[in-house]
Amino acid sequence: MEELSADEIRRRRLARLAGGQTSQPTTPLTSPQRENPLGPPIAASAPGPSQSLGLNVHNMTPATSPIGASGVAHRSQSSEGVSSLSSSPSNSLETQSQSLSRSQSMDIDGVSCEKSMSQVDVDSGIENMEVDENDRREKRSVSDKEPPSGSEVSEEQALQLVCKIFRVSWKDRDRDVIFLSSLSAQFKQNPKEVFSDFKDLIGQILMEVLMMSTQTRDENPFASLTATSQPIAAARSPDRNLLLTTGSNPGASPMFCGVGSFGASSLSSLGASGGTGTWDSYSDHFTIETCKETDMLNYLIECFDRVGIEEKKAPKMCSQPAVSQLLSNIRSQCISHTALVLQGSLTQPRSVLQPSFLVPYMLCRNLPYGFMQELVRTTHQDEEVFKQIFIPILQGLALAAKECSLDSDYFKYPLMALGELCETKFGKTHPVCNLVASLPLWLPKSLSPGSGRELQRLSYLGAFFSFSVFAEDDAKVVEKYFSGPAITLENTRVVSQSLQHYLELGRQELFKILHSILLNGETREAALGYMAAVVNANMKKAQMQTDDRLVSTDGFMLNFLWVLQQLSTKIKLETVDPTYIFHPRCRITLPNDETRVNATMEDVNDWLAELYGDQPPFSEPKFPTECFFLTLHAHHLSILPSCRRYIRRLRAIRELNRTVEDLKNNESQWKDSPLATRHREMLKRCKTQLKKLVRCKACADAGLLDESFLRRCLNFYGLLIQLLLRILDPAYPDITLPLNSDVPKVFAALPEFYVEDVAEFLFFIVQYSPQVLYEPCTQDIVMFLVVMLCNQNYIRNPYLVAKLVEVMFMTNPAVQPRTQKFFEMIENHPLSTKLLVPSLMKFYTDVEHTGATSEFYDKFTIRYHISTIFKSLWQNIAHHGTFMEEFNSGKQFVRYINMLINDTTFLLDESLESLKRIHEVQEEMKNKDQWDQLPRDQQQARQSQLAQDERVSRSYLALATETVDMFHILTKQVQKPFLRPELGPRLAAMLNFNLQQLCGPKCRDLKVENPEKYGFEPKKLLDQLTDIYLQLDCARFAKAIADDQRSYSKELFEEVISKMRKAGIKSTIAIEKFKLLAEKVEEIVAKNARAEIDYSDAPDEFRGKRTALSPPNSLIGVTSKHVTQKDRILPSDGHPDDRPGAAALRHHHGPLHHPAAPAQLPYGPLQPPDADREHAGTSARTERTDSRLDERETEQRSLSRPPPPPRAHPLLEAKAGQASGGSVGGGYAVQMSEAWRGGRPREPTQSDQTVEICEVTEEERSPSPVHIFKWHTRSKA
Repeated sequence: MEELSADEIRRRRLARLAGGQTSQPTTPLTSPQRENPLGPPIAASAPGPSQSLGLNVHNMTPATSPIGASGVAHRSQSSEGVSSLSSSPSNSLETQSQSLSRSQSMDIDGVSCEKSMSQVDVDSGIENMEVDENDRREKRSVSDKEPPSGSEVSEEQALQLVCKIFRVSWKDRDRDVIFLSSLSAQFKQNPKEVFSDFKDLIGQILMEVLMMSTQTRDENPFASLTATSQPIAAARSPDRNLLLTTGSNPGASPMFCGVGSFGASSLSSLGASGGTGTWDSYSDHFTIETCKETDMLNYLIECFDRVGIEEKKAPKMCSQPAVSQLLSNIRSQCISHTALVLQGSLTQPRSVLQPSFLVPYMLCRNLPYGFMQELVRTTHQDEEVFKQIFIPILQGLALAAKECSLDSDYFKYPLMALGELCETKFGKTHPVCNLVASLPLWLPKSLSPGSGRELQRLSYLGAFFSFSVFAEDDAKVVEKYFSGPAITLENTRVVSQSLQHYLELGRQELFKILHSILLNGETREAALGYMAAVVNANMKKAQMQTDDRLVSTDGFMLNFLWVLQQLSTKIKLETVDPTYIFHPRCRITLPNDETRVNATMEDVNDWLAELYGDQPPFSEPKFPTECFFLTLHAHHLSILPSCRRYIRRLRAIRELNRTVEDLKNNESQWKDSPLATRHREMLKRCKTQLKKLVRCKACADAGLLDESFLRRCLNFYGLLIQLLLRILDPAYPDITLPLNSDVPKVFAALPEFYVEDVAEFLFFIVQYSPQVLYEPCTQDIVMFLVVMLCNQNYIRNPYLVAKLVEVMFMTNPAVQPRTQKFFEMIENHPLSTKLLVPSLMKFYTDVEHTGATSEFYDKFTIRYHISTIFKSLWQNIAHHGTFMEEFNSGKQFVRYINMLINDTTFLLDESLESLKRIHEVQEEMKNKDQWDQLPRDQQQARQSQLAQDERVSRSYLALATETVDMFHILTKQVQKPFLRPELGPRLAAMLNFNLQQLCGPKCRDLKVENPEKYGFEPKKLLDQLTDIYLQLDCARFAKAIADDQRSYSKELFEEVISKMRKAGIKSTIAIEKFKLLAEKVEEIVAKNARAEIDYSDAPDEFRGKRTALSPPNSLIGVTSKHVTQKDRILPSDGHPDDRPGAAALRHHHGPLHHPAAPAQLPYGPLQPPDADREHAGTSARTERTDSRLDERETEQRSLSRPPPPPRAHPLLEAKAGQASGGSVGGGYAVQMSEAWRGGRPREPTQSDQTVEICEVTEEERSPSPVHIFKWHTRSKA
């Protein structure tokens, strides 16, 4: 090292004096771990705060600074700035010793140190100034210069180096050295025979020093060493334990906690913590046992550390072979004697059950660099010695990990210590990994049903994986960071970022541990076995109702998932076997009742039997395949249950908020009642619970809404999607639609949650973290959604298809503006332009029957999602042509419009009825006197009914508004399909009925307080309904309106016109158009009335034979035997293009059963119920058709909604039919057309399916227009 000039020394001294005494660091100067040695000291060219604040090393956080990572970086308490580092790799040990002793206010004689350790004083020519110990330290730091590089080290210099490192002397007694009396006597007798070589001398020195420690009972032989006396003094304090670290004040952010350390040469209870107040403010975590072994370890660690210091001071001299060998011997001897101390060979033998003395040093990161690695290298070849030393160390680290929490940064030190031990390897062997995997608690056997929780609590790695930010896992986190009086959004964001940084640090260390165990060939199988055991033991975590006491915590599973994600990042999809889950040696155990994508368990077993055969096609599973599927199942058991819990918590918070608001708003009603005390207690409990849930949510935000973590999950699901698409079409990414009609058996046999988890995770991030969605894998996700929605036959469960639809709905810009780009990727995808609209339209109708008991209510939500998607797709030019093709010739359009009419009828009727009930209760409550006269239980019943009606009206009005919007959009763009004979009359009847509700005599019953609260906009609804009338205005539609004899009336249309004028809903031109339509309808009504009068008294002889024999008002199905009143059979519109089978066609596209019927109501021909059945036209062809239709109907399920009353309004029948998913007529056996008046019968339509036709025969020509019914079945030729 280059010698400093006198001017340079003077300038440094003056700069340090200008900085003040408080700028000195309060921490030890010996770096506990020297993976990242400190650089040379930065010279201060001028005094002042600006110079000291410019040091980059102090601006680093503890996570990134090489000093902070070791636990010795501290912030200065001086107001003038951060002091510069006062030590460098060239500083000698006595420099550090004086710093420590000065912080303890101990008198140290610097001259004696210089006498024993320094040969030359470079400052002797400079005037002697009155300075503090800092200046003398600076002077001695410069004085220890390296000998000339060309000179050989003499034996005398080597002996001086040995004495310097071991702090011993056999010549003179001194305060700062240990005098070796035995060795001194030997040197006096015969110096040449004392040692044969330096290795022998080093052993004698260490043995004599350690024996002095064991033999001296009262006097401590190390007390004369100022550096080593400090930790022993602290350990001997009766009421103080050595802390792992010292934090900042309790309210500070976890990112800026101060970090302290203790150990061989560096800790004092006051110096490390900055004062007794700070020391006492923290609980004690780890202790150093006060005993002889501690004294010996302190000394040996000091000696090992001084070797490194000397190498950095004089690298050229230490690079000489003789000196290098000498220092290597010193290190080796220190480690060997450390092993003896840890075994108790020099004191009392120690058991593996006793705690290790080294654990506190490891936790505080206070051991010299390479100390533990050298200890492993020295002892691992002797298995017994290795176990005796390292099993207590491993147990101590696990115990420390259990006691740590994320409320401070203590938690990371056990992880870092174990990670460094596991990474230590010699050749291809990791000795500590072998030892860890051989522990009895590496993978303990399950003793109870709670195998998941057992594995977390009892297994060795479970303690390290258990740190968590979730409140249910660790209450300390929520108490420290989220227990303030007010949790602001900004505070929550800052604390969440800090906690997420903590989690990242800890998980990186966990990855190091598990990765090292996997890298070690001898323990790879054990590691894979542990990973599979965690997955299999927590299978119950995926259930909807889970007992949390039986499974691992969310924090444990998310940490485990993070590590597996890191292991899977480099996996190439070509190396993954998609059939691994069916492999005989698959480590993952699926439940026997696991639902498959498109197969039953019998199908799966048959397919596997075919695959196995005599020579199974399965090869030995490779690590990439096993790791991929373990990671996939870990997602299923960790991130998704956590997402569900998060959503449930949000729902609970909303419910509690609503309850609190209700109690507060109704306080005037209950404060004077006998139940007032109970209500106050309930309000108090709700507020307390609400506060807890809000804090728990803040913790969950930190643990779950971590963008980097969610991106890793999304990228992995992108990898899964690629695998699934390869199975569906080996030509991926060049997929063509539609896919093959035969579902690949591998895909069909996969667990259903492989697809469901993708949809559920996408749904979660779109709602709560949409910015995560844009990753490189997004294109694959879009393709997967399009392929699955356009090939719904590949998925057996309709609710799974509904989830995919819901994902597309949630990404709609109208719902989530931040995902507009993603939705545009879906609608503009080349595969979606031709098939997406027909597929969604088909699903709109197919969802009528899902097989679930809640299918009636589920379908409204699903159809609401599809309608919202249609509204967006309609605006896209690429899909507009597909819509028009489907309207004009699509197979699904008639059924789609039929279901749309049903939904609109039911939803509007239900919502308007609930508004009427709300109006009634509100009117009663307005009349204070009348309301007070009601009994209290009746008041509560009315209020409960009011709350229920409010919920129903909000829900149904939202759904009804969407369906009416859909009608409004469709009828504006295309009119012809709505004028079909099978749709026009029903649409007209629905519109008339709802106009009557809005503008009829009882419309005042719809007037409620705060209609916007329920989403009720009568003006907008009336505007849309009348728009539909005008958009369909034509002679055929006017005829359909006039034929509705139940709801239509001239007065109704006049009232509608009056309200539109009064409210200014429409322009004058639009009102005039509507008035012309009303006049046109009225003319048709008058014409129909005249025809009815003309033919009402037709004589019996003109009615025909069949009419006289048949009962006047009933028909019976041949197959079903159900009697149908002709009143229940809807009339057709009598248009020249009408067909006798129009009503049957409507029915064919509607439901097949009545909701209240114990048996299903199948298709069947109708005939009179009397004995003259041989003339009913039934045939064997009819029976064959009936049997075929009956087979199809056996797949339908009925619901329990009551049938409509006789002679009910057809729209009420539609409502009852809606309950069963039906069309107008409530799901009766057949809806047929009554005899129409005038004209000859026409040939029925040629349908693509067999339908029942009502055909009229004329047995004899007569002037009577009344014809005879002849029921039979006609199938397509």
